[in-house]
Amino acid sequence: MANPMRGEVELVLDGQPHLARLTLGALAELEAELDEQGLVGLARRLEEGRFSSRDILTVLVAGLHGAGWSGNAGDLMSVQVQGGPVEAARAAARLLTLAFRGAA
Repeated sequence: MANPMRGEVELVLDGQPHLARLTLGALAELEAELDEQGLVGLARRLEEGRFSSRDILTVLVAGLHGAGWSGNAGDLMSVQVQGGPVEAARAAARLLTLAFRGAA
C-alpha cells in the first residue's frame, strides 16, 4: 500500500501492484531523461503544457526505479496499466506533486 507521506504512489501493472516514488536519484534520472535544466525547468515544462506521453512514461519509470523496480521504459511499454493512459497520467502527476510538495 502506498504511503503518500513518503511520496509513494501505487501503480498496477498487469494486475500486480507496484510502488513508485521520486527519490532524489529518481529526480536526477528524470531530469536527465527529459533534457531539462534542473527541477525548475521540469516544473515550467509541466505548467506550459509541454508534457507528452513519453514524458509520462519517463516519470513513471523514474518513480518505479525510486521504489526499487529494476525494469526499463521498454518493459513499461509492454504492460497493461490498470486504468489505462488516463490513470498513468494521473499517477505521474501525483508523483510530481508529492515530490515537490512543500517546496518554496
